[in-house]
Amino acid sequence: MALFLFIFLGCSEVSQVENTAPKTPFIMVLGVAQDAGYPQAGYQEEWKAINLGQRKPLYTVSLGLIDPINKKRYLFDATPDFKEQLQMLDEISETNDYPLDGIFLTHAHIGHYTGLMHLGREVMGTAGVPVHAMPKMKTFLEENGPWNQLVSLNNISIKPMQDSTLVELSKDISVMPFTVPHRDEYSETVGFKIQINQKSVVFIPDIDKWNKWDVDIREVVKNNDIILIDASFYQDGELEGRDMSLIPHPFTKESMELFSELSKTDKAKVHFIHANHTNPILDMNSPEYEEVSQAGFNVAQQGQIFGFQEK
Repeated sequence: MALFLFIFLGCSEVSQVENTAPKTPFIMVLGVAQDAGYPQAGYQEEWKAINLGQRKPLYTVSLGLIDPINKKRYLFDATPDFKEQLQMLDEISETNDYPLDGIFLTHAHIGHYTGLMHLGREVMGTAGVPVHAMPKMKTFLEENGPWNQLVSLNNISIKPMQDSTLVELSKDISVMPFTVPHRDEYSETVGFKIQINQKSVVFIPDIDKWNKWDVDIREVVKNNDIILIDASFYQDGELEGRDMSLIPHPFTKESMELFSELSKTDKAKVHFIHANHTNPILDMNSPEYEEVSQAGFNVAQQGQIFGFQEK
């Protein structure tokens, strides 16, 4: 596939190039949609729009962290679109330890870990792929089939993580998980702070309402360089016939209102991601997408690249 990549340079300049990638470590957006992707199963109008060329398929939220200097690459969340996202990585990067040097999991909802199935004996039959998981997530994988078969056959090797504890990947790259409030039926939920060449990327694909977190998200925006945050729904009433208070994600409009007093520079750090198939910001031609852009924020794009140059 031809990739159209957005390069984020020095955390200030943005340009668009084709079929190229930074020579230094970078992050690639491998998917932008909520767990079920776009189009979603059973929604014929969405499939029709795809068939008519009016919309493009969008994968479930995932990031790739690529270190071309050391030929290493890491995946953030293993989604149902794992094979397509691995192919995206294969077309732009390489690793000495195929397919991946590590997978970091946020939590045990279907869009965030079920791609691990592709590492099993029925597909790739990998050997000891490092999977970084929080304590409850680790136990979930070890004690429930079919995931425990990946462990027993050494397709994956689980690497325990702890809240707010740094995982050093190289002298210039580290990852820190931090817990966030969410529906934790099977595991805790974390976001990640990824540090590359003294620049920081915060990735929070899933969280409950901002006021349920004991951290001020506005301060997180101010103190970091790139923010990729949960934008599951645009506004209340989006899911016809369902009580949306039972699905307490931050609405995109709520987040924009909360961030309205931020500086222009800080607003530009925000990239909305993990949009449900009903969220109109997935359509770049929608009024809602334009509203986000006009307000000074961004909608994350599939294939987008954030590159980090040393000062």
